[in-house]
Amino acid sequence: MQDSTREGNEVFSKKVKAGKRTYFFDVKATRGNDYYITITESKKRPEDGMYVKHKIFLYKEDFNKFMDAFQETVNYVKTDLMPEYNFDEFRHDRVENTSNQE
Repeated sequence: MQDSTREGNEVFSKKVKAGKRTYFFDVKATRGNDYYITITESKKRPEDGMYVKHKIFLYKEDFNKFMDAFQETVNYVKTDLMPEYNFDEFRHDRVENTSNQE
């Protein structure tokens, strides 16, 4: 039997710390051995210390459409809106592998 994880079906996870927010990119398995991705934004509320989470589910049939739209959007900001800005200035490469698989 496999080790259980937070939700019992997580097979891979990456964590990205971004200021006061943390993003989790998780690959999860369905009962039928299919896979999907969840992207979770987690942010601590200063007033009560509780974490607020927002989650997006991406299914395999939408991976390419999502990646294309995301890349096009980032490129638009970088090249059309802020061409003089040095986006690498804040590149910290602080992505953590949080799953047992690497």
